[in-house]
Amino acid sequence: MDRSELTRAVKQLACDVGFTTAGVTRAEPFTEEAARFEAWVESGAHGYMSYLERSGEKRRDVREILPSAKSILALSLNYYHPEPTPGPPYLKISRYAWGEDYHDVMRSMLDDLMSRIKLLVPDVEGRYYVDTGPIMDKAVAERAGIGWIGKHTNVITREVGSWVFLAEIILSLDLEPDPPATDMCGTCDRCIDACPTQAITAPYQLDATKCIPYLTIELKPEHEIPDEFDGKLDGWLFGCDICQDVCPWNRFAKKSSLQAFAPREENNCLTTGAILSMQQEEFSRRFKNSPIKRTKLAGLQRNVRALLRNTEKK
Repeated sequence: MDRSELTRAVKQLACDVGFTTAGVTRAEPFTEEAARFEAWVESGAHGYMSYLERSGEKRRDVREILPSAKSILALSLNYYHPEPTPGPPYLKISRYAWGEDYHDVMRSMLDDLMSRIKLLVPDVEGRYYVDTGPIMDKAVAERAGIGWIGKHTNVITREVGSWVFLAEIILSLDLEPDPPATDMCGTCDRCIDACPTQAITAPYQLDATKCIPYLTIELKPEHEIPDEFDGKLDGWLFGCDICQDVCPWNRFAKKSSLQAFAPREENNCLTTGAILSMQQEEFSRRFKNSPIKRTKLAGLQRNVRALLRNTEKK
């Protein structure tokens, strides 16, 4: 099997497992991308996400993770379900968290895919990640032709828009690289104009400390959401989809084939009273295997307090 045939075979295995798209880039240093990322961290725009300050060598060069690396297989997985976001009195949850935790779903898929690649090439070495390691997944996806990094800093694909999760497998295989994706945002600024907290400070520039997902998820429960965001959270209990909802490329969104990402009915009817009165036992039961468990009950209740301040000041 020559290089081209092997590349096609590996991509086909990715599709067989259920990934939406697959692309390849060389395992070469991400020097410029890492420099921009490090400057962003040094500016303090990452807030309390101190884990982003670590593992710079691995982020710059995946061969620090896998010395035999020759290629990176970039993968996307469509998670879009078309059900509308519930309106008042129900609180809004980011679409990615409507169903099962994508980490669990994709790890299982990646494990399956790696096993199939090993059947194809028994001596292959590989390491895979799904938003869990020092990998510049957006930069990898862009280099591998999966999609481009939009002005809102999410990856946008031609096939299904931006409603995708990203993953990658670092491989010792010499695969044929794909051409990088071309930026197709053009003059559109809808995401910038729509952000209620002005977190997108300029095209392709995000101040995470102003971003609603950061405030409602990444900010630890012991930290209150600052008063400056009162009246600006727009009913979001966990995460935010505004910049994606307004993106013209998401007119190409297609329903995910994975039922695991479909909305859990009981989680689309959450109210402020239900969250404030919730006990730990109910929280653990209700959000088992859900991304929402990450913010903990104390975090959800903190978010509700901020939303109530929003209502009072409107």
